[in-house]
Amino acid sequence: MKDYIEDRVKRIADYVLTSNATVRQAAKTFGTSKSTVHKDMTERLLTISPLTAKEVAKVLQKNKEERHIRGGNATRMKYKNV
Repeated sequence: MKDYIEDRVKRIADYVLTSNATVRQAAKTFGTSKSTVHKDMTERLLTISPLTAKEVAKVLQKNKEERHIRGGNATRMKYKNV
């Protein structure tokens, strides 16, 4: 793996762990696509640091379980402000 990719994976993992960020938020912050962040966190991070990968997986799973709530809140706010 190239050094710049490994560096990006580590930085994104730290960001996700410290801020409980979603894949979408991490992608926007680091200027990459959602699929790149997802691949970095699920595949590449596992080869770099398995322990960190496990912690990141917990955060991403929690975000996945809560996304329907965030979507409902966004819709509520959209029509509340109309």
